[in-house]
Amino acid sequence: MKPTQQTLQQIERAIRKVTIKFPQDADAVLTDIHLQVKPDSGELLAFDDEMNELTRIVVDQWLEPTEEDLYQAAATIIKQVLGTMREELEHMSILRPYSFVLMGEDQETICDLYLVDDDNLILDTELLKGLDKELDEFLAKLMKDN
Repeated sequence: MKPTQQTLQQIERAIRKVTIKFPQDADAVLTDIHLQVKPDSGELLAFDDEMNELTRIVVDQWLEPTEEDLYQAAATIIKQVLGTMREELEHMSILRPYSFVLMGEDQETICDLYLVDDDNLILDTELLKGLDKELDEFLAKLMKDN
């Protein structure tokens, strides 16, 4: 699913509403941000660790029927938006490390979307595809040379 400009703006507004709840000058809290996609209603909801709702929006494009897995498509789109909002996300008054997590309707974790920490970085799974094969080939070559 290729996101429309409206979809990107809707998600960015929702994330911005979350950042406003944790202003930089406030006392830091210990929490992660849990994002939930509801395929039936097209909603994107944001919660803290206590499952207190932080914001809710309807993403119009998610109401359109599609053959794609909505969770996978939503994760890709949300990661894209979070990547563009890096500066705002890193100045939230949340104790580090914290992350943005996508969860399903039963509140099970589907994937980590974004990690905010001084020393760590979550690599996109697309970057890691085929890494096992490359490492196996490299190790086999090293063993052969010895």
